[in-house]
Amino acid sequence: MTGTVKWFDPVKGFGFVVSDQGGTDILLHVNVLRNFGQSSVADGSKVDLLVQQTERGVQASEVLSITPPTGTHTNLEDIAGLDSEEISKSPMVPARIKWFDKAKGFGFANAFGCREDVFVHMDVLRQSGLSDLAPGEAIAMRIILGKRGRMAAEVQAWEAVVLTEEGSSPE
Repeated sequence: MTGTVKWFDPVKGFGFVVSDQGGTDILLHVNVLRNFGQSSVADGSKVDLLVQQTERGVQASEVLSITPPTGTHTNLEDIAGLDSEEISKSPMVPARIKWFDKAKGFGFANAFGCREDVFVHMDVLRQSGLSDLAPGEAIAMRIILGKRGRMAAEVQAWEAVVLTEEGSSPE
């Protein structure tokens, strides 16, 4: 089943997807999302899911893919003028989130093998299809050198990157 994320609240631990085929909203629980390797998903993201009918309605049982919402842009000077093709040529670097404050709209990550923190902005998360990050969460990111230092230009769930590069499950 393919649909669009209506809303997802990582604090509540669930959200809903509207199916492209119509019908009732589909419950997306955070545990199903975590099995895919993410703890959040941006509103408006396209998702491919396996679903099941339960006593409480239709629920997602597995996330197969997530495509970030279209039309999300950033006003960050460091990123706004960059060519997305140029950014995509830089390597995906493994990292862990040090802290992220959704209300402030930013946080920092530690890239493996680097001492300097990497700035992570909320706009970059939305463009990447995420809505929040938890301390210690494993991610992969493309890093650029901005006016204020190292910053993430793209962020993905670590498991999604590993699956894409290897073409198989990390199990």
